Amino acid sequence: MKALMALFLLGISCVSYAQTFTFTAIPDEDESRLRERFDKVAAYLSEETGVDVKYIPVKSYAAAVTAFRNNQVQLAWFGGLSGVHARQLVPGSEAIAQGYEDQFFKTYFIAHTSTGLKKSDDFPADIAGKTFTFGSKGSTSGRLMPEYYLREFFKTSPQKVFKRVGFSGDHSRTIAQVQSGAYLVGAVNYKVWENELKAGKIDSNKISIIWETPTYPDYQWTIRGDVNEQFGADFKQKVTQALLEMNDPELLASFPRQSFIPASNKDFEPVENVARSIGIID
Repeated sequence: MKALMALFLLGISCVSYAQTFTFTAIPDEDESRLRERFDKVAAYLSEETGVDVKYIPVKSYAAAVTAFRNNQVQLAWFGGLSGVHARQLVPGSEAIAQGYEDQFFKTYFIAHTSTGLKKSDDFPADIAGKTFTFGSKGSTSGRLMPEYYLREFFKTSPQKVFKRVGFSGDHSRTIAQVQSGAYLVGAVNYKVWENELKAGKIDSNKISIIWETPTYPDYQWTIRGDVNEQFGADFKQKVTQALLEMNDPELLASFPRQSFIPASNKDFEPVENVARSIGIID
């Protein structure tokens, strides 16, 4: 009887950890490209942790935060702002890894060539009165930081600076909208710009970089604090180690990042401070 009870309890224990570890990512560029990248990450993490891992796509930055808050996903590739927001909503959650480049991220201000605007080290004051598009409302590089620098220079809201203000939803669409002339100026994640340029999707006769922001911390992997209870002791450490040891050149290039390095919640305090200063978070 004792032997049967032991086997029964062992079975319960195994079932409790035999669930799928799920993660998501902010939809910052073309969906098919994201699916290809993160399905490979899922396969890699599954092999490294010994647990079934699944990537779940979401339609918006807010949806990524909501999925994390509701424990529909236990890990997320967030931007700086979405990561700060998610960790506020889920006490005990931690930033565990970031791309080497994410320590000093930047935003490009881009313009349609019909504006006559040229690249400069100085803030482009002549963008005033034109049409302008951000990326997603929840984006660090596509909204938070460019809005901060716009407010710093013009001392007023973007809606009072520009003829019309839009939110494209992601960086790929920002580039497409400025390139088509739907908006004359926009703000875009520099990594997505480099990816689109490499992919041949940028026509330099129609669009160009006119200014780049000072650097700031951005993307990171954030994990819920209760994953060890869900998936077993030391599971958080296993995931962290797997991310830090990700060295497949093809996979790293898809981000694109040269490597992943340790991160902590404290690293993103500058983002939180900026978000508070312009009223995006309380």
